[in-house]
Amino acid sequence: MINLCRFFYYTYMKKITLIALFSLSTVFVWAQTELKQTDVKKDSEPKAKIEFETVVHDFGKIYDGRTAEYEFVFFNKGKVPLVLSNVQPGCGCTTPEWPREPIMPGQKSKIKAIYNPATYRGNFSKGITVQSNAENGPIQLTIKGVVEDTPKQPQSPVKIDVGGGF
Repeated sequence: MINLCRFFYYTYMKKITLIALFSLSTVFVWAQTELKQTDVKKDSEPKAKIEFETVVHDFGKIYDGRTAEYEFVFFNKGKVPLVLSNVQPGCGCTTPEWPREPIMPGQKSKIKAIYNPATYRGNFSKGITVQSNAENGPIQLTIKGVVEDTPKQPQSPVKIDVGGGF
C-alpha cells in the first residue's frame, strides 16, 4: 500500500511540476513580447536631439593661478524641447554652467566649462558628461591643455641711480 501511494505521489508531482514549469515559461515569453511592443511604441515618439559644434576644446597653454573658460555651443535638432537634466564634471577642478530651462527645437544654447588648475602643472584632459532627454545622449565633452608656471618678468642687471645725491 505504501509503495502504491509513493507511486501515485511521484507520478502526480512530476505532472504538477511539468505543468508549473510550462506555465511559467509561457508567462516569461509573453512578458518579453509585451516589453518589445512597448519599446517599439517608445521609439516611434518624437525626441530631442542634441548636436554640439565641437565636443573637444584645447586651451593650449594656461598659466598657473588663472582659470580658463570655454563655451560649448549646442543645438536642439529634435522635434521636442531639450532638457538638460545634469552636467557632471569628471573632477572638482572643473565647474560647468548650463541652462536649466528647456531648449526649444531649432534653438541653440551653451554650456560653459570653467577649469581651475589650482596647484596642478602639466598636461590635463578633463571630461564633462551631459545628461538630457535627447535620443543621442549622454554626451561626453572634453577640455584639455597644458598648465605652466607663470613666466617671471626679467629684471635688469643694471641699476640706475636717478636720485639727486652728490
